[in-house]
Amino acid sequence: MTRIRFISADGAREQIVEAEPGSRLLDIAQAHGQPLEGTCEGAMACSTCHVHLVGGDVDRVPPPSDEEEDMLDFAAGANRQSRLACQIKLTAEIETLDVKMPRGVVDMSR
Repeated sequence: MTRIRFISADGAREQIVEAEPGSRLLDIAQAHGQPLEGTCEGAMACSTCHVHLVGGDVDRVPPPSDEEEDMLDFAAGANRQSRLACQIKLTAEIETLDVKMPRGVVDMSR
């Protein structure tokens, strides 16, 4: 099990959830009401699931592909901690993960 701590963009709210290895971070975030749209449903054709990995076992998360890095160029507020949640599959090695929503995140599906 991986313990994921979702942190709001302003840092004022946190939500801690647990997820099984093999789960996709976008699916977990959406299932727990996080403001990630994921318009392309994981096809890596948008950046509406952009998050910042800020703590926990981030060094155990596989690095982004060249395609993911290219798509992050379109994400508002992208930085070195930026990832697309649709591209992160949890593994047994990832025990904890701190995920911060970027400023300006808007979920148009709500």
